[in-house]
Amino acid sequence: MLSRSRRRVSGIDYWPGFVDALSTLLLVVTFLMVLFMVAQYFVAQEASGKDTALARLQRQIAQMADMLSLERSQKKTALEESASLKATLSASEAEKKRLTGLVGSGTSAEARIALATKELDDQKGLTAQALAQVELLNQQILALRKQLAALENSIGESDKRDKQSQAQIADLGQRLNVALAKRVQELSQYRSTFFGELKRSLGERDDVQVVGDRFVFQSEIFFDSGSADLAPQGYAELDKLAAALRDLETRIPKDLNWVLRIDGHTDIRPISTAAFRSNWELSSSRAISVVKYLISKGVPPNRLVAAGFGEYQPMSAGFSDTDLRRNRRIELKLTEK
Repeated sequence: MLSRSRRRVSGIDYWPGFVDALSTLLLVVTFLMVLFMVAQYFVAQEASGKDTALARLQRQIAQMADMLSLERSQKKTALEESASLKATLSASEAEKKRLTGLVGSGTSAEARIALATKELDDQKGLTAQALAQVELLNQQILALRKQLAALENSIGESDKRDKQSQAQIADLGQRLNVALAKRVQELSQYRSTFFGELKRSLGERDDVQVVGDRFVFQSEIFFDSGSADLAPQGYAELDKLAAALRDLETRIPKDLNWVLRIDGHTDIRPISTAAFRSNWELSSSRAISVVKYLISKGVPPNRLVAAGFGEYQPMSAGFSDTDLRRNRRIELKLTEK
């Protein structure tokens, strides 16, 4: 019986009491948190009111500072005006004392009259001197005007002579243009005759053609590739050219100053050898070789000019073998010096 009674005592249930205590504690904590939040709200409201009051107070302080600055500026202006008035008053007092001294002095009326007369005479002297200076200035101005008029007349005459000279120059220029045009026409006629006879003497060839005012030989007629030495196969054509030039020399009037320009041209492919570092040198050397040969055949040296253009004056813009061949050429151009 005793053991059974102990089992009942040891089996007492404490859980409901524990739950009640925990619930009570939770209610207390919740109540405290609510109190804390309410207190925080009132503190925030009070702080916000303080910030608003502080901002308002700062605006009032700024307005008072502006008013103080304005008051100081007005005070400074008043002090300056007061100082100016004091200076004017001091000057007036000094002038008053001076006049009082003059009136109260023992100087006689005759002395004052004499002094005034002397001052008047001095003023008259100064006036006469000023009038003399004015008269001198007037004379100088008149002389300058005469010089200016003479200069304007001179400029007018110069302009007139200049216009006459310009008219004469224009007339001379027109005459010169007419004469030059006539010379060019004459030279053009001789050039057409010269090219026509040269074309007939050379025969119909694909590597020889007339292009505008130029007579064009393909370089292969006279030179091997990369060389400026005349090849034997080109001697016959150059002999015909020399004969045509000698005949032309006898037919063109002596006062028509003409030359035959020999122009060397290459294709776009670069060259760099021991003899020629560039196409400039190759084209120039080829033109010089033609000139030297013509001179050796009796063509007067003063009628010949050699020029090299390298690859920079192509006849064809393409890169085919045909285009490159057309660009390798020797051109003849009959022109005035």
